[in-house]
Amino acid sequence: MALQRFATMQAKQRMATMPPIKNHPQRLALHNEIHARPPEAMGSPLALSHIVMLADARERDASREHIAALARDHHLPQPDAQSTHMRMDLGAFRIRWELHTEFVTWSFSRTVDAAGFGGREPPAAIDAVPQEWLAALPGQCLASVHLWALPTERLADVAVLRQVLNEDTLVGSKVADGHGEVYTDFAVHADGFSRIVLLSSGLTPRRLGRLVQQLLEIDTYRMAALLGLPAAREAAAVLAFAERELAELAGSIREAGRHEEPQLLDRLTKLAGEVESQYAATHSRFSASSAYFELVDRRIADIAESRLPGLQTIGEFMERRVSPARATCEWATRRQDALSQRVSRISNLLRTRVEIEQQQSSQALLATMNTRQGLQLKLQATVEGLSVAAITYYIVGLVSYLAKGAHALGWPWSAESSAAAAIPVVALGVWWSLRRLHLRVFKD
Repeated sequence: MALQRFATMQAKQRMATMPPIKNHPQRLALHNEIHARPPEAMGSPLALSHIVMLADARERDASREHIAALARDHHLPQPDAQSTHMRMDLGAFRIRWELHTEFVTWSFSRTVDAAGFGGREPPAAIDAVPQEWLAALPGQCLASVHLWALPTERLADVAVLRQVLNEDTLVGSKVADGHGEVYTDFAVHADGFSRIVLLSSGLTPRRLGRLVQQLLEIDTYRMAALLGLPAAREAAAVLAFAERELAELAGSIREAGRHEEPQLLDRLTKLAGEVESQYAATHSRFSASSAYFELVDRRIADIAESRLPGLQTIGEFMERRVSPARATCEWATRRQDALSQRVSRISNLLRTRVEIEQQQSSQALLATMNTRQGLQLKLQATVEGLSVAAITYYIVGLVSYLAKGAHALGWPWSAESSAAAAIPVVALGVWWSLRRLHLRVFKD
């Protein structure tokens, strides 16, 4: 925290001497990110207790209030609302609080007497922490570990390891280019904590602190990565059912008739919804587990292990014991992707088949409509012929009446002769008029 404040103060001083250039609002925050969660310088002998609390957003905010209450009780500065990590020296012990995306880590440390390992349970750092305050940590405990950092000369006393670790599951290796040795059994003991013993010689306080932080992060990220395993096992049952359903649908589609295809498409759509829903529910968990597994690999590489005679290294233990869980999560992810693609392909195939049949039905309907249109045109032509005759009949009748009146005034032809002579002329005129009207309508 002090290092970050110093870096921020220096950056502000430099910016005060810069020309008046408009800065990005997040420039200082992004610059100081390289100083976030720096390792703490440590000396041996040291006892450290590390607790990882899985917490949602409300519980992460509550953890900030929880450490603020401890700081108030000891008259120390309070963390601000944006703090993601904090370190305090409370005299009897030191505390380091870190806020992560899914969990909160609490690390308690204090110096111990190396002689405390003389045949009895060594003192733990949380023994100095107020127990009521410790019991009220927000969230659910995901991991907890006691770590003791001792001088290398304590290795001569084999009882140091026997009284702390189980020999049957003992794992150990040289670390930090041979300047230290680490032992653990990856077991949860009666007090709910696992245990790590670190023997070091010639390590500077800062490098020792970095090594301790890397060892704690291996255990933290290992547990966070394994959160994907229950989700992968639950997903396996859902995926097995979906794969059987898809295989059954594929067989039904191959043999289905036209009237059965809408029902099959409906079933396939529901199956696709179930697969995508399950994928959405677990994808973020599997992605997070993959990222945590990569962090575990990176931290194991950082501690620079080498073999101790007769013992597995931490990297070998992780490879043998954690790799199956990792493979299960990765296989569940690949299986989801493959099933989603298969559902999509079969859905497209069935939709294409339904669309082709719909197009064929549409073509048959259009052919029927064309036939009916041809009949309508023929009927219309017949009706037009009758219309010419009817209109001609009425007009010739009018001509006959006009001829009768005109005959009395001196018209030389009788009404019947006039009507007979007018029939061809009137019929031709009516036909021509209707034809012209017909052409004008179709032209428009």
